[in-house]
Amino acid sequence: LGISMIALAALIHLPQKLVLAIGLLIFFGHNLLDSISIEGNSPKAFAWAVMHVSKRFDFGHPNINAQYPVLPWIGIMALGYVTGGLYRKEVDQAKRKKYLLIIGVAAIALFILIRATNIYGDFSKWSMQSSTSFSLMSFINTTKYPPSLLYSLMTLGPALVFLSLMERPLGTWAKPLLHFGRVPMFFYILHIFLIHALVTVAMIFTGQDWHNTIIRNGMKYFHPQFSLGTVYLVWISVILILYPLCKWYDGYKTSHKEKWWLSYL
Repeated sequence: LGISMIALAALIHLPQKLVLAIGLLIFFGHNLLDSISIEGNSPKAFAWAVMHVSKRFDFGHPNINAQYPVLPWIGIMALGYVTGGLYRKEVDQAKRKKYLLIIGVAAIALFILIRATNIYGDFSKWSMQSSTSFSLMSFINTTKYPPSLLYSLMTLGPALVFLSLMERPLGTWAKPLLHFGRVPMFFYILHIFLIHALVTVAMIFTGQDWHNTIIRNGMKYFHPQFSLGTVYLVWISVILILYPLCKWYDGYKTSHKEKWWLSYL
């Protein structure tokens, strides 16, 4: 996110149509680079991993895991910047909802079409499985690190449709959600630490070694032993626990608009 913002800080000085073109080029074309691989621990290999390939590097101490390649996210950020123009005050609401719906449905249709061909758009190919449900899971099992074209179409398409359909006056029950929407990065950072703490408690509760929750030892040693219902209960609990903090910070941001840096958190 940070590197994408730095890239966007440069892109916004270009004409918006050019920003759109660059965003579309990266969004649809970055999977053409999938076959490029640079072996070893050289600076060139590391730079390429940071841009496009998830890879672990052994530099002695510490090791570095380039887990979040940035190139695809720069493309998504550029497209998001252009799409944000639909929310200018002078843009008619009906027009905005129409465009969001068209783009969202087109993205979903493209995902289905491209995925069905099994030729382009993702590292992972899908295949027919022993049942319809498993075949469907194979079909939607796309790559997030880096986000493939198909992963992006599959997630952003429904999100745009949701934005189009849900743009209406909020009922009393939905207004608390605004606090989360106004402080997304704040919520994101807090929820990572809270969930990590809950995992530690869960490991103690299930008789596992909680020391394995220390990041340097990896999280892969935690073996969940809870039902899906319990997982949903934990999810709701996390939301409820963080709500007062997000509400407070939303109010703080609103009353301190002179502090420009707050807009980044």
